[in-house]
Amino acid sequence: MSQPRKLLFLTHPEQHDSPGLQRALALASACNAALHVLVYVGPFATFLLDRKVMEQARESLVQAQRKAWEGECAALRGRGLEVTASVVAADNLREEMLQDIRELQPDMVIKDVRHESALKRSFVTPLDWHLLRECPAPLLLVNDIRQPMPRKIVAAVDPSDPQTQLSDINDRIIAAANGLALQCDAELHLLFVYDCMPAYMANGGEGGVAWVDLVEEMRGALHKPFVALADKYGVPEERRHFLMGTAVRGIANFVQQNAIDVTVMGRIHRRAVDRLIGSTTEHLIEHVQGSVLALQPGA
Repeated sequence: MSQPRKLLFLTHPEQHDSPGLQRALALASACNAALHVLVYVGPFATFLLDRKVMEQARESLVQAQRKAWEGECAALRGRGLEVTASVVAADNLREEMLQDIRELQPDMVIKDVRHESALKRSFVTPLDWHLLRECPAPLLLVNDIRQPMPRKIVAAVDPSDPQTQLSDINDRIIAAANGLALQCDAELHLLFVYDCMPAYMANGGEGGVAWVDLVEEMRGALHKPFVALADKYGVPEERRHFLMGTAVRGIANFVQQNAIDVTVMGRIHRRAVDRLIGSTTEHLIEHVQGSVLALQPGA
């Protein structure tokens, strides 16, 4: 991912001054990029009003939002930022967001995380998960921010199986994280969380001594490609983090303990359809603090 020149922020009327917008404005300033804000006004979720009345109410909201954003953008342009906004009525958020992204072709899409209950997720795939799977551009999902401008950025890589890795995803993760760190004058960290348990269970779980042996063997085998990646990009020793654990918990704990602002990772890491790092990314956005920048292979 090269230096972003066109940023797209997706939002809705209830998120006028959200963490995602603050992060988008900070990145636009740091990268000298143009920012376009797209505000989606969905259908009213009520059956108590006549359809015509609901449409009139939604149109009134659209017009009010347009006026508000016109004033907001004018104020931001007065501060030297290149910011524009559009407000649209949308009946199918997923389809219309993806269509707008394809038409506008931004270098990065930014959106606040929309939290859904576990019960709702069991019946309906969350909108953010759809975007993670289908968005053609790098996607920055924002949970919260410690400050608008990121100061610590981590590249979360997985060099564990070079034979089945998509050719350049780890390199692109590090390159994107490094580029963002340079633009924002932030620290770059490199993280690999490896899990020995699947290999241990595959071998039948042969006891404590076998577990220790397996951990040492896997650590030695995985540490070498991790160091090679770190050396390739000149990551200082004190910012290399090689940790054992499960991916979601390990990354989330690291981010919290080290006050990381942006976690950069891939959406799909392996060729096999049933081995998607995307599932890790999807679950991670529900738990990790800060922001997750998810990259699509080849994007």
